[in-house]
Amino acid sequence: MTPARTPAAGMLLIHGAWQGSWAWDAWLPELAARGWRARTVDLPGNGANPARDAGLEVSLQIYVDALTEALAAFDAPVVVVAHSGAGVPASQLAEVLPERIACLVYVAGMMLPSGMGYAELVDASAAEVPNAGGIAPYLQWRDEGSSSVVPPEAALEIFLHDCPPEAARQAAAKLTPQQESGRALVTTLSAARFGCVPRIYVEALRDRSVLLPLQRKMQALVPGAIVRSIDCGHVPQLARPAELAALVCDTLGGIGIAPSSPAACSAAPASAAASPHSFTTGTSS
Repeated sequence: MTPARTPAAGMLLIHGAWQGSWAWDAWLPELAARGWRARTVDLPGNGANPARDAGLEVSLQIYVDALTEALAAFDAPVVVVAHSGAGVPASQLAEVLPERIACLVYVAGMMLPSGMGYAELVDASAAEVPNAGGIAPYLQWRDEGSSSVVPPEAALEIFLHDCPPEAARQAAAKLTPQQESGRALVTTLSAARFGCVPRIYVEALRDRSVLLPLQRKMQALVPGAIVRSIDCGHVPQLARPAELAALVCDTLGGIGIAPSSPAACSAAPASAAASPHSFTTGTSS
């Protein structure tokens, strides 16, 4: 049976730690070619807006507030795409505003259960998953451990090893300091709100940062997502943008979610509701 069509006003793309809206540049043309309007966001504290970020201590609530503001640019529910650590604020956004989200898409993302931080998952997995810490051993710490930076050589080895070489070098050079208060995040989620939003999880099979065993542990802890695989490293939107776009758009189409008219994006929010689905959230162990 063909699923009922759910029109989405577009996609909101959320970057991960140490990154910015530029992280999606290679993917935007692929989405546009498939009829999707996409809006990127620079999360507070990433340095893109020095006036806004001066003296700011970021938090999960500050991230959710910024994403709520970004949603206001759309007049109907949207598909929220979260890369890597952006999965945590994306999940909390779905808890706060489930009616504004047509689907959550995690791209090698942190799809964690309520009350569990990613460091807790890594610590619990370290004995059985070699190199579970991913980028953590390579980080350089600043301001008495309150922020970190990723050395370019480590970014090329862990994040960008299979991306086009020149694009990888440019991306590594753009990484900015990341406040630890914006990385060590823990959600508060419920089955009634977060759990009613459809989810897609795109696992990156050659990921050296969020390793595949950890991606699959999160899928088990937060069941209900449609899982798709892409044979690349941590940044599919740069390593294989066309393949990722086809994978995501085809999967959305398979559950009836399609882009609405290109004129659907406006300056004011609306209260249209997403289609109900029955999903459950996991609990931390």
